[in-house]
Amino acid sequence: MSLPLVSQKPGVRSLEGFSTIGTGIYLRSTGEQCQDTTLPNVILIFGWMGAQLRHLQNYTNAYTKLYPNASQIVVRCNPNVFWTSTGTKQRRLMPVIDALEALHCFPSSSSAEPPPRILTHVFSNGGSLQMTILGHMLRRKYGSALVQQFITSTLILDSCPATGSLKTIKLAFSAVIRNPILRVIVLTMLYTMHFVGLGLSLVFGKRIMLMENLRIEMWNPRVLPWMGLHTPRLYLFSRKDKLIPWQDVTQHAEIAKERGMDARCELFEESEHVAHIRVEPERYWASVQDIWAAAISKGKVEDQRLLT
Repeated sequence: MSLPLVSQKPGVRSLEGFSTIGTGIYLRSTGEQCQDTTLPNVILIFGWMGAQLRHLQNYTNAYTKLYPNASQIVVRCNPNVFWTSTGTKQRRLMPVIDALEALHCFPSSSSAEPPPRILTHVFSNGGSLQMTILGHMLRRKYGSALVQQFITSTLILDSCPATGSLKTIKLAFSAVIRNPILRVIVLTMLYTMHFVGLGLSLVFGKRIMLMENLRIEMWNPRVLPWMGLHTPRLYLFSRKDKLIPWQDVTQHAEIAKERGMDARCELFEESEHVAHIRVEPERYWASVQDIWAAAISKGKVEDQRLLT
């Protein structure tokens, strides 16, 4: 597999063991097929807004230990994803599609390629937004081609999704934008966008609020086109999260269940936003392994169905 690499700016480092294939996009390719069909062979990680590489490395290192033969793709989330144009967002995510294609995640003319087994791990609303944008891009490119085959997959949602309020917006952006002048400019712009969206929603009777639309999109069982009702999803969240109210996540999971999805919850008591592995790492990673085992079980049921 050969993908174009991006030269790093001085002082900017990559994830250890990863190649930089785009702005804020990193690939760890094992270069070989994972022979154990009970394990994922592709892990797709969407980081939270402003996540530092050293924090994301905690997850990539753990996944390397759990599933050493799985390739990993990591997508960082810059704060400006919330106000840049759709075209810019999509151009930034193109290397992800290139990597997924190189890892044989999409239909090809070669029937010799086994179907992929994809674990997707999403953090906070920032990671959720990046994932939904990628989903739109893939559906436009491949249409219903990915729906034709059963792909073993799971979706892990860490500290998301939630609608958000002006208070949580301020907390989230204040945490990642340190420059006080820039912070005032960004918050003023976001507040303006919030009230304009609220006003348009009231006038036209349609939901135009970004976070509300995001929350609705996350109820799509095919939020990424290889997923479906068969894809188990795990919600990891905490009562002490000041940015994502646990009640919002609980409600999202309950509605997902009502719509036929296999949604499971792991509610932590003491951890902060996207910090559950600091408090209860064993419980966190056991939950991840359990949800992947559920995906494998569904795959075996499907195999039996096809044989009968």
